Amino acid sequence: MKGLLPLLILLIVEFYSFQAIKTITKNKWILLIYLVVSLVLMLFIVYSFMSFDRGKGQNKTSLLVIGMTLLIYVPKILIFLILFIEDVSRLVEASIMSFVDENREQFFSPRRRFVSQIALGIATIPFASLLYGMTIGKYNFKVLRQQLFFDDLPEEFDGTTITQISDIHSGSFDEDTDKIKYAVDLINQQNSDLLLFTGDIVNTHAKEMDPWIDTFKGLYQPKLGKFSILGNHDYGKYYDWDSEKEENQNFEDVKSIHEKLDFTLLLNENVKLKKGSSEIVLVGVENWGVHFGKKGDLKKATSGVNAEDFKIVMSHDPSHWENEIKNHETHYHLTLSGHTHGLQFGIEIPGWFKWSPVQYVYKQWAGLYENAGRYIYVNRGFGFHAYPGRVGIMPEITVIELKKTKKEA
Repeated sequence: MKGLLPLLILLIVEFYSFQAIKTITKNKWILLIYLVVSLVLMLFIVYSFMSFDRGKGQNKTSLLVIGMTLLIYVPKILIFLILFIEDVSRLVEASIMSFVDENREQFFSPRRRFVSQIALGIATIPFASLLYGMTIGKYNFKVLRQQLFFDDLPEEFDGTTITQISDIHSGSFDEDTDKIKYAVDLINQQNSDLLLFTGDIVNTHAKEMDPWIDTFKGLYQPKLGKFSILGNHDYGKYYDWDSEKEENQNFEDVKSIHEKLDFTLLLNENVKLKKGSSEIVLVGVENWGVHFGKKGDLKKATSGVNAEDFKIVMSHDPSHWENEIKNHETHYHLTLSGHTHGLQFGIEIPGWFKWSPVQYVYKQWAGLYENAGRYIYVNRGFGFHAYPGRVGIMPEITVIELKKTKKEA
């Protein structure tokens, strides 16, 4: 029974879509092929979702199904909505015109064709966008730069650069190693003083990273080091393991990936970074999230840190900043997060406009935010998850330059 309602909804959507297709062709063979292909894809998608076991995690097949579903049904749902609204308006107008105009069909029939063709034209926009996102967009890496000024930044750290990457999600990659190698080379070209990774190196299993170890070992060694933290996916909690021992072993294997890639994994701890006689503190917090558990312990992570120290916090989920860090009695200068991916879907006009549905869940979801001189930067993510693509919100390599505010003479 649970699959009947979705199936009924899809049938209604398909009916309206077929009516729109009929306005651009009367060829019976084309219409028959369209019906057969649509029916086969619809049954395949319904079966795939009904048989999907969330406890077994997402794999490349489930990613493909999600991508196909969005690619096929977002445009068709749009067609349905346009034609359904038009049907309602036709019904209202027909009720009125039945009293005043006996030739109303001469008006309704041409208008129906026109609206159907407009709906088909509009539907090509999300179809083309989603197709682009699945083929090109998911590897369309962008280097985004940000310069931040602080009064109390130690003089010797003035001009220090940080490259941040986040949310690799190696289990989602296809076999196109050249695209990933290109992104690694792009990271290396930035030649920043510090390289930071803010969590979610896999989807669930440590073995997902095995084909990519050699590629990511190509990341350069910065002057101030390479540091990383864990994200919600790295704990393996989205999979029904056969035993606690197997789950624990996978978690240990995930942590060992960071060592293999020459990253220092910070687990609720901090490290002091030195330049000359000055130092700043890098704090690495385990995952802390409203929706995905609170392994993070800021108090433990900042053990031994002084109030006057310049502090950079790595915390995977930006809700940690919103709920604890931004108004904390201790002044945390900069927090680096990821997690949201910007939903991998949205609209961005740099410097002018930024929108994604994810903003209704997370107040800080992409880019830079500030509160009382405390900053958070939310990286849009390196990889992808669920939808195997990116539309409008591109994979990101962030470069942040720390600058000391110059006092006026």
